[in-house]
Amino acid sequence: MKRYTTTAIVLHWLMALLILAMLTLGHYMHDLKLSPLKLQLYSYHKWAGVSLLLLAVLRIVWRLTHKPPELVLPCWQQVASSSVHGLLYLLFIAMPLSGWLMSSAKGIQTIWFGLIPLPDMVEKNEALGHLLGKVHGSLSSLLLLLIGLHIAAALKHQFIDRDQLLSRILPGKSSKGKLP
Repeated sequence: MKRYTTTAIVLHWLMALLILAMLTLGHYMHDLKLSPLKLQLYSYHKWAGVSLLLLAVLRIVWRLTHKPPELVLPCWQQVASSSVHGLLYLLFIAMPLSGWLMSSAKGIQTIWFGLIPLPDMVEKNEALGHLLGKVHGSLSSLLLLLIGLHIAAALKHQFIDRDQLLSRILPGKSSKGKLP
């Protein structure tokens, strides 16, 4: 079975790890009382969010310029796969942008890695900041749901269908080695 390019595999797993870390951190820090720790965690979250936005753009450009391996599935599964992947790519852009917009609306500038100040995307507006906070939270719930569907489908193909589909994206030199 033909595999994704090494670049696509690295981008996939790097983003997967960062997104899961971001979702975990976002959930954890949200309910903390205001403190220096909470402010530092928000900074880390914003740094990682901007980094993920850049990685998402790179990943999308890579995907548009490098055809993925052919997917041989029943039509309904191809439609489901394309739909989930399309929504994931959309959220890879929408999530960090909604966070950046929210920070701007709340009057808190995003400074990438504490070194590069990013321009505010909107004027300070408390009501808009609150609304964007709700949007950001809702998008994170949707992202978590889609990640769950993506993982469930991959596990179904690996352990029920036993079609080795997962081997296309796993790190390693060859897909010849059989996975359970």
